[in-house]
Amino acid sequence: MDRDQIFAWVQQQYGTKPDYPWQDGNAVLRHKGNQKWYGLIMEVGREKLGLAGDGPIEIINLKCDPGLVGSLRGKPGFHPAYHMNKEKWITVRLDGSVPEEEIKKLVDLSYQLTGPRKKG
Repeated sequence: MDRDQIFAWVQQQYGTKPDYPWQDGNAVLRHKGNQKWYGLIMEVGREKLGLAGDGPIEIINLKCDPGLVGSLRGKPGFHPAYHMNKEKWITVRLDGSVPEEEIKKLVDLSYQLTGPRKKG
């Protein structure tokens, strides 16, 4: 799943569009109401993730259940959150190493975790 596929999916699922607050290619996915981030798509150097090779790689940072973060980090395509709270966020590579359905589930989880708090 690449950035364009994610953008199309979140538009369909949640009615949200990417926001580009830094006037570069890095995109924030926000809730419409509370404006909280539920995703951050960006390019980072492979060395930032401890990967071999040259050139940037596309990733998405997603909020995650802290109990799930540790087990995900042991799987291919997952890394400690880049530039985010490493206990509550996870970095997912968008290079085909993580199946589309797993990315969608994690985007949905992040959307739920960052949504407005339920009263009562």
